[in-house]
Amino acid sequence: MSVRARLLSLVVFGVLAAFSGAGLERLRYSFDFEQFFPQGDPDLEFFRRFVEDFEPDDNFLLIALERKAGVFDSAFLAQVHDLTLRCRQVPHVLASQSLTTIAYPLKTPFGLTSIPVVHLDEPARYPADRRRILQDERLVMNFISEDATALTVYLKVKNSIQLPEARELMNGLNALLVQYPFEEVYLLGRPYFQVEMVDMQRREVLVTTLLAGLLVTLVMVFLYRRFWSIALTLVSLGLGMLLFMGFLAWAGRELNAISALYPLLMIIVGTSDVIHILSKYQDELGKGLPPRDAIRITIRQIGLATFMTSLTTAVGFASLVTSRTEPIRDFGLNAAVGVLIAYGTILFFTAPQLSAFRREQLAPPGRGDVFWQRLMEGLYALTRTHPRRVLVGFGLVVGLCMLGISQISTNYTIIRNMPRGQKITRDFRFFEEKFTGFRPLEIAVFAQGGRRADELPVLREMDKVEGFLRQFPEVRAVTSVTMLYKSLHQAFHGNRPEAYRLPETERQWRRYHRLLERIEPLTPQVLLSRDGTKARISSRILDTGADSIAALGARLDRFVREHTDSTVARFRRTGTGLIIDKNAAYIRDSLLKSLALAVGVVCTLMGLLFGRLRMLFVALAANLMPLLVAGALLGFLGIELEAGVSVVFAIIFGIAVDDSIHFLSKYKLARRSGLDPDAALHTTFRETGKAICLTSLLLFFGFLIMLFSIHPPSVTIGWLISVTLLSALLSDLLLLPVLLRLTDE
Repeated sequence: MSVRARLLSLVVFGVLAAFSGAGLERLRYSFDFEQFFPQGDPDLEFFRRFVEDFEPDDNFLLIALERKAGVFDSAFLAQVHDLTLRCRQVPHVLASQSLTTIAYPLKTPFGLTSIPVVHLDEPARYPADRRRILQDERLVMNFISEDATALTVYLKVKNSIQLPEARELMNGLNALLVQYPFEEVYLLGRPYFQVEMVDMQRREVLVTTLLAGLLVTLVMVFLYRRFWSIALTLVSLGLGMLLFMGFLAWAGRELNAISALYPLLMIIVGTSDVIHILSKYQDELGKGLPPRDAIRITIRQIGLATFMTSLTTAVGFASLVTSRTEPIRDFGLNAAVGVLIAYGTILFFTAPQLSAFRREQLAPPGRGDVFWQRLMEGLYALTRTHPRRVLVGFGLVVGLCMLGISQISTNYTIIRNMPRGQKITRDFRFFEEKFTGFRPLEIAVFAQGGRRADELPVLREMDKVEGFLRQFPEVRAVTSVTMLYKSLHQAFHGNRPEAYRLPETERQWRRYHRLLERIEPLTPQVLLSRDGTKARISSRILDTGADSIAALGARLDRFVREHTDSTVARFRRTGTGLIIDKNAAYIRDSLLKSLALAVGVVCTLMGLLFGRLRMLFVALAANLMPLLVAGALLGFLGIELEAGVSVVFAIIFGIAVDDSIHFLSKYKLARRSGLDPDAALHTTFRETGKAICLTSLLLFFGFLIMLFSIHPPSVTIGWLISVTLLSALLSDLLLLPVLLRLTDE
C-alpha cells in the first residue's frame, strides 16, 4: 500500500482513539439482582405488582456482630445498642432494630405496656433473658444466633437503592463500624452486594486486560522474536481495545458481572486475526513478491476468510439476544460489536502499516518452520492412511459426550457465584450458618369472599402454611401478620411462651384488631396491603440450590391445594428468589434457541462462501463436536448450567468455526487452482495448518487467564473454553480432512 494510505490510516485511527479515550470517564459498572430476572415471565410481572402493594424483599442490610464468649455481656450489649441507634443517621437508612431495641407487649391491669427483651442495665437478669429469647422463634436466627454468640442489627434501607446511594450508605456505615471494638463484623444485603460486586468487576476487567496483554506479548516474542512484529501486534490490539471501550462508554453500555471477558475476547480474537494475516504476508514476501503485492494478495485471500471468521464469531455472540436475561443479552451484543471493531482495526490499521515492512523485519530467525512442517505432514498422513480409526474415535467421543450431557444440572446456588477469598463470601457463609440466610421465599396471600387478609379465618389458613414451612430446616424466619396477633395473645396471657398462638375466638380477635389499628406503622405495606385484602408470608431459605428449592416449592403448592380452604384464602409463591431461580429454566431454553439461531446464520454465511451443500454439512459436523464436549464436561464435573456459564456455548461455537473457515477457504482456493481433493488437502495443511495451530494455542492459553479470576463462573468459563477449543482444533485437523475426502470426490 502507498505511503499516503498508511498516513491516512494513522490519522483516522488517531482521531478515533482520541475520541474513545475522551469517553472512558463515562464508562459505568453496574450490579443488580434484577438484571438476572427473565424479562416477560408471568411470575416476574406478578412480583412487580406484588411489590407495589408491599415493600420489596431486599430493602435491608444486616450487620452481624460476633462475640465468641457469648453476647450477654453488658459492655458488648451497650455497644450494640449504641450502634443500632447511630445507624439511623447513616445516609439512606430508614430504620434500625436489634435485640436491644425490641420490647415484648404485656397486658397489665392498667392497660397494654411493654417490657424490654434484654434488660440492658440489669446484668443479673441476663440468664433469664437469655432463656426466654432462645425459646422465641421471632428472635432466634433473626436477631440472635442459636448458640447466642452473635447478634444482628437490622437496617431498613431505601427501596430499590442504586449504586451511588449504596456506596454512600456503605461509606457512612464503615466509618461508623470502625469506632467499635467488635471481634468480628459481617454484612449482608443489597447495598453491600452492589458495592462489592462492582468493585470486583473493576478488578476483573483490569487484571484480565493486563494478563491478556502480557500473554500476547510472550506469545509474539516466542513465535516471531522480531521487534516490529511484536510492536505492531500490541499497538493494533491496544487500539482495538481502546476503540471498543470507547464505544461502550459513548453508547452508554454498562459493564456487568460478565464484562471481564471483554478485554480477553478483544485481545485474543484480535491476535488470532493478526497471526493469520502476518503469516500469509510473510509467506508471500518469501516468494519474492514486493510488499505492495504481498499485502494485496494477503488481504484478498486472508481478508475474506478473516472477515467470515469475525462475522461468524459475532453471530455466535449476537445469538445471545434471544436470552430473557439482560446481562447475557448485553454481553452478546457488546461482544459482537467488539469482534467487528477488532476486525476493522486489523484490516484498516494493521494491514496498511504492515506493508511498510520487509520479511526480515517480521519473520522469526532460524528454522522454526521445520517443526510445523513435520507436524502438518504427520497429521496429513494420519488422516489419509487411517480415516476409519479417526471416524471411530470421534464416534466414541460423541457417545461419551451424550452421556455427560444427560447429567447436566441447573441446581444454581448463589455461593458458587460469589468471589473466591473475599470478605463478602465469608460474610455470606456466616449468615447461612448462623442466621436466616439471604434467599427470600415470599408467599402472597389473597383473602377470598370479601374478607380482609387479617381476619381470623384467613389468619388460620395462613398459620397452616407457616406451620408446613417450619417443617423444613432450610426455611427460616417465617413471618406474617399472624405474628402480630400471636404476640398480642401472648401479651394478654402473662407473656407465657406457650401462649404464643392465634386468638381462639372472634371476640379475642376483634379486641386485638382494635389495638393493632392504633399501631399504624406496624401493618401497612410490610405485612398487609393498604386495602387489607392481601397479605404476605415472608421467610428466608438457605442456599440449597435452585432445583432443590423448586422441589420444596412444589411440595408447598401441593400442601396448599390439599390442606387449605381456597374459599377463604389463596396463596401464590413469589419473591426475588423465585424469579432468579426460574432463570435456570429459561437459560436452557434460550441456550437452545440462541445456538439454533447461530447455527442457522452461520450455515447461511458458509453456504454463500462455499456454494456447496456438502461443504456446509462437513463444516457443521466438525464444529458441533466442541459444543458436545463442553456439554459433557458440565455434566461429568457437576457444573451447574447458570447465567454466566451459558455464554460458553456461544463463545465456543463463534470461535471454533473460525479455524474451519480458514481451513475450508484455503482448500477451496486449492481446488479452484486445479488440484484434486488429496493434493488440495496437502496444500491446505502446509499453508494453513500452522496458523490454525498457533491461533488455537493462543486461545487455549488466553482463556486460561480466567483461572486468575476471583469470580467462580469466570474461572469455569475460562478453562471450559480452553479445553473445548483444543477439541475444536483436533476436529479441524483430523475429522474435517476425513469428511472432505469422503464427500468431495
